[in-house]
Amino acid sequence: MQSMKYSVIIPVYNRPDEAQELLESLVQQEMQDFEVIVVEDGSSIPCKEVVEQFSNRLDVKYFTKPNSGPGQTRNYGVARAEGEYVLILDSDAVCPPRYIAEVEAELQANPCDAFGGPDRAHESFTPMQKAINYAMTSFFTTGGIRGGKKKLDKFYPRSFNMGVRREVYNALGGFSEMRFGEDIDFSTRIFKGGYACRLFPEAWVWHKRRTDLKKFFKQVHNSGIARINLTKRHPGTLKLVHLLPAVFTLGVILLLLAFIVGLMLIGANMFAILASVTGGTSVSMLWVGTFLGVMISICALTPLILYSLLIFVDSLRQNHSAKVATLSIQASFVQLTGYGTGFLRAWWERCVLGRGEFEAFKKNFYK
Repeated sequence: MQSMKYSVIIPVYNRPDEAQELLESLVQQEMQDFEVIVVEDGSSIPCKEVVEQFSNRLDVKYFTKPNSGPGQTRNYGVARAEGEYVLILDSDAVCPPRYIAEVEAELQANPCDAFGGPDRAHESFTPMQKAINYAMTSFFTTGGIRGGKKKLDKFYPRSFNMGVRREVYNALGGFSEMRFGEDIDFSTRIFKGGYACRLFPEAWVWHKRRTDLKKFFKQVHNSGIARINLTKRHPGTLKLVHLLPAVFTLGVILLLLAFIVGLMLIGANMFAILASVTGGTSVSMLWVGTFLGVMISICALTPLILYSLLIFVDSLRQNHSAKVATLSIQASFVQLTGYGTGFLRAWWERCVLGRGEFEAFKKNFYK
């Protein structure tokens, strides 16, 4: 049977080094029946010269356009594609040699209209990238919903590793103008359209993460905002799991406030004792107040410490590195509170104040 034809769509914004790594991984594919379409999204640091280096090794086409965000850039590429299926990859992904072959095997065994695969961390990633990867994929941070579980009966592909039959893509009108959450919006419309969509567990990619916690916070904060935007676009799609980061965030705030109250009780009572402003029974009561403050502080910190230990042990088991495990604690708190604050912010602005769609850090998202 003649192999299928694929079009690999790669939107790029100021990342020529990443584009080179991704293209190099495509050169190494065991199955070569595909074309590559690279679309420059108004970059100030273009990757044209990088793409030209692969013109003799890949069926690659390069286009440039004004900046409009990743969704519209993918649409631009698909409009110029020739394959039966379009494979959409983020520029910070790297494909193992059997990536295309695994996609082909899955489609030959059980054809479908859309699909997606998981992501993994490469050994060359920095400790911080591995920690952020843990936070994004761990069951203990709700990361398990991203796509590594074989049991998921309704899998929503993400744009870092997504495939769609081209005629289905065009029938749905491609990605919307959303800059964050556009892949979930598209996946939701796939299901609403009655198309078959599933997880290809062996069609995974290495996916690079943010290199520091500041950039990571901006990313997940916008993801939290996007969840409310998606709920407004698709009523009924909000699930209990989507509320967990917001609940976690509120819980952390309350626990920290309780800890501060405990410290204030300790400080106020100890100061009164040392100042010897009272005596007898009153001093005993001050010691009781001090003990109460200590207990409040301990009770407030205990859940946070236990959760941190859980993250440390689980990350250590997966990454075999105490440094990565320690950084995973920070990354997990950033992941949950970043998403949670974005979710709560969007709920207030959109559901309470009735404002329209918005995103955060427009001017400095990549800084």
